[in-house]
Amino acid sequence: MTVRQSIVFNGDLGSGKSTVSIEIAKRLGLRRISVGDLYREMAQQRQMTALQLNLHAELDQAVDGYVDQLQEEIAASGEQLVVDSRLAWHYFKDAIKVHMITEPTEAARRVLARPAGPAESYSSLEEAKQRLRERSDSERGRFITRYGVDKAKLRNYDLVCDTTRASAAEVIEHILAVVDDTTGNDLVHTAPPMLLLDPARIFPTEEIQALREDWNGDALATALAADVAHLEPLKIGYTGEHFYVVDGHDRLSAAVRAGLKVVPGVLVAEVDEEVVGGLSAVDYFHRQVTPAVVGDWESAHGIVLPARDEVLTADAGAS
Repeated sequence: MTVRQSIVFNGDLGSGKSTVSIEIAKRLGLRRISVGDLYREMAQQRQMTALQLNLHAELDQAVDGYVDQLQEEIAASGEQLVVDSRLAWHYFKDAIKVHMITEPTEAARRVLARPAGPAESYSSLEEAKQRLRERSDSERGRFITRYGVDKAKLRNYDLVCDTTRASAAEVIEHILAVVDDTTGNDLVHTAPPMLLLDPARIFPTEEIQALREDWNGDALATALAADVAHLEPLKIGYTGEHFYVVDGHDRLSAAVRAGLKVVPGVLVAEVDEEVVGGLSAVDYFHRQVTPAVVGDWESAHGIVLPARDEVLTADAGAS
């Protein structure tokens, strides 16, 4: 496979960036650079945890300054690389930009299972979950203040990949298909980002009574079980925390029933962008995602949507 661009990885702590980027670099024969490893070394040298170094970097620009200069120089060199870095997407303008996400509790489990080190150790799942969130929030705030860029904005990326249930091997094949232009659609180039989301983490926004009438044949679910490429991309909204389907409930339902771990999607709107009728992505979610809609969907598919109690409590308070 001939690679004409660097591939840069950003994303949630515990989303599998290191595992995936290492294998991608091997498969493509490219040199890999990990800025995360560099930060961990800096934390260890200062006898700090990774979170403490992040908080320290909010006050001391020299911490980021050294790494920023290094990334600028590497990006300017023109070498084709695989880079694992929270901010590489900002410096590598012409790279394929991959953003990896995962459900927070699953991310905490993965991080907790790693061998503990001076810069990163946790005593419980809840502590890991809380500190990962604090680290991510610290980085996000620092990047917005210092660089004027928001790492949480999905439109910064070419590909957003949910690794909650997908194995590293499956994620790698999806990414290589994008690199090799064999995905069957051109979202990465025409309407980025291309979304590869866990269907069990996507909220419905409509009642599904009409869908039940078409379930007897299950032909679509059978086809989907064989190949994700059979599925037309869903139209997706994003609140900044939760994904939901704007159009494509039938395809999403089939994907859940077929047991697919990822489904393709196109981003219609995120956060304050308009979905329809003057409603932002956040407002549309709060209007459409009701207890009745969520309860019916969960009952029909035998799943529990992520943070559903928190979402529905917040919606009840807003109404």
